[in-house]
Amino acid sequence: YERKSTPKKTGLDTFSVIKYPLTTESSMKLIEDSNTLVFIVDIKANKRQIKAAVRELYNIECEKVNTLITPRGLKKSYVRLSKDYDALDVANRVGVI
Repeated sequence: YERKSTPKKTGLDTFSVIKYPLTTESSMKLIEDSNTLVFIVDIKANKRQIKAAVRELYNIECEKVNTLITPRGLKKSYVRLSKDYDALDVANRVGVI
């Protein structure tokens, strides 16, 4: 018989890594100036998982990912897009703007 009453929960999948895009004034400035998108992500997600999730969900390549944990306990992710992609176009497609 099963030793545990419930099966073990699997790890983070692509859709649970990224929660939502951030649409503050400072994130809009980053989109325009430095080709960077800002997302709120799961607190347990690492940079490799975030990069893979962005690649799979939005079909874009990212150059690098920076993360920080806010004082409110949310994890914020700055995704710098490669030169081939324009952050304004991607933001329009995602629904940020």
